[in-house]
Order: sequence, then C-alpha cells, then structure tokens
Amino acid sequence: MLRTEIITEGTLTCFSPGLQYEDGSPVNVEVSAVVFDGRRLLLASDKPIPGEGRSAVFAFDLVEGLPDPESHRFLTADAIRRAVKYEDFALTVDGRYILATTGFDRIDDESHDLNVYNHLLIWPVGEPERVQVVDPDPRDGVEGSLELRRKLDDAIGLPYYKIEGLAAVPASPDLGEPCDGLLLFGVREQGRAHDDFDYVARVVGVHYRMTAAGNLEFVDELRERYRFDPSEYAGVRHICGLSSLEYDPFNDRLYLMASFEVEDEHGEQIGGYLWSMALADLSRGTPPAIVENLHGEVLEFEHKAEGLAVLDAERLFVAYDNDRDMSLGRIDPRDEREACEAPYTLLRILA
Repeated sequence: MLRTEIITEGTLTCFSPGLQYEDGSPVNVEVSAVVFDGRRLLLASDKPIPGEGRSAVFAFDLVEGLPDPESHRFLTADAIRRAVKYEDFALTVDGRYILATTGFDRIDDESHDLNVYNHLLIWPVGEPERVQVVDPDPRDGVEGSLELRRKLDDAIGLPYYKIEGLAAVPASPDLGEPCDGLLLFGVREQGRAHDDFDYVARVVGVHYRMTAAGNLEFVDELRERYRFDPSEYAGVRHICGLSSLEYDPFNDRLYLMASFEVEDEHGEQIGGYLWSMALADLSRGTPPAIVENLHGEVLEFEHKAEGLAVLDAERLFVAYDNDRDMSLGRIDPRDEREACEAPYTLLRILA
C-alpha cells in the first residue's frame, strides 16, 4: 500500500483574469486532464476557453519540478480547438505521442451537431500542429471519432456513459498479434440517460498499433478490462466515480483516481481518492490498493481530483476541477481563487 506526502500546493493562472464569453458570463477554468510529456505539463479544461490564440488545452514547462508561470502557452491547432469537454490525456507506451479524449457523453442521432464531444486525438510530443483524429467516421467531412463512439457503445452496453479516464499500457506478451500497447478508457458514469445514471469505476480497452502516418489503429475488440467498487474501501466516505487513469512506467503501475460531488446536510461536498495496482494485476482482476497519506490514513483530496500526471518515479501532479466552487481551502491563504486559476497538488510517493 502506497503512502504519500504533499510536496507543495498552489494555483496556476490559465488565462487572463476577467475573460468572458460572448454573452458576458465569466470563463471559469475547470481542469479535467493533465499529462507530463517529459518537459511540459499539458492541461485541459472541460469547458471551452474562447478567443483567437486560445483553446481549452495549454502547457507549462516544468522548472525545478514546478510549473513555470512564464512558460504558459495555448495549443491552437484546429482539431484541438474544435474538440469540447476534454477529460483525460495519456502518453502512448513508447512515450512519443500524446493522446487526448473528450467525454463521449452526448451525441445527436439526427445530425452531427454534437460530434465535438466525441473525439480521441493524437499528436507527436512537442508537435501539436500535427494532431489527428483517431478512428473517425469514414464519411467525408464528418469530424469526430464516431467509429470509436460505436465501439464504446458496444463495449459499455448502455445508452448513456461518460469517459473520464485514458491510459496506454504495455500489452500482454502472449497476445499473439503484433501491437504497440493496450489503450484503456475509464468510465465514470453509465445509465439510461444523463439524468439517470450510476457512478462507476469501470475500464474498457482495446489493443492498438501505430501506423506509418502517426495515428492509431485498433487490432482487436474494445471490451471491458477491469472494474472495482470504490465504496467497498474503508475510509471512502462518499459515492464516487472514476475521474482519471494514469500509467506509471517507472514502477509498472496503474493509478486509478475517483472523485465525488454530493449534497448532504452540510451542503455540497467535493473531493477524491487515489488507488494503485501493479500492471500485472489488471488482467487478473485484483482489487487495487487505496493510497494513504503520510500518517497511514486514507488519502482524501480536499478538492475534486480530476487530472493525474506521473512526473517521475516518485512524484505525482494532481489537478482539480472544482466546477463553480471557488474555495481554496488549505491550498492558499486566500479564501477564494480567481476564475482563471486552477488549483493543484504535487505529491511524493514514499513507499
């Protein structure tokens, strides 16, 4: 069972203070995805960030282990700007490509109006201008990973779901077919409709190989690979759903993060938890171990933990999506953050 300690906490300014949408409402950054590519920390908001020269995806260099505020830049390739509701990032197993998924939580059967919510994107590390859509609909002029959407429908088996996790892990050596890895999607919500669902921690996946053009192609069936029930763990106080997947290549480990947002007699409660497992346990279906704090107690995040990045063999970066909750808690002596600020925590793994 892993223990952690907090190295530091803080906020990142993700765009100019006071930014507004066309209707005059304030833009609120809601970081739901983060990945470290070996030099830069890439983050994404699950709400659009409007304006020329901006997008919902942005990057900071890491300097002495911390994000450098002066290095902030937006990723503005057309496909990156077009996709809406980013939920997770991942590196391919070889570490050469970034993958980004949206939530896949809405579709219009009568038109293509909601295709922007159904994207899996890929681009070479450091070259976001070379972004491509993975598994698009074969019809000309239709943007979005609509073939992948159909495969997710079949694998999950319910009319409504939300994808919030993404990880690429090494494939089993006995697969029997050449491939470059196993791509995992984490399911947070599933049910009959967006207002009739259950929170879950479920993982579906498919093996992939890289094409000469720098895209992915799938080599087998997308199907369920893993599931567990967070509520069965002592110390988990609220029903929560999977919010991020992250592969740790330094320790051959998979992290599974879950968050909660509930109303009780004390008002709205938000937070999250973290689990870990040896990658070999994924195919065995072994339950993951919940991660603890420095004192051996269950690590409960004060904020809604939505993004997780492995920085090295010992350090994890946790990004929060608190929606409209502006409180900072222990992260900052100020009572509230600005709408342009994203809170984060840097953790060290102790054992």
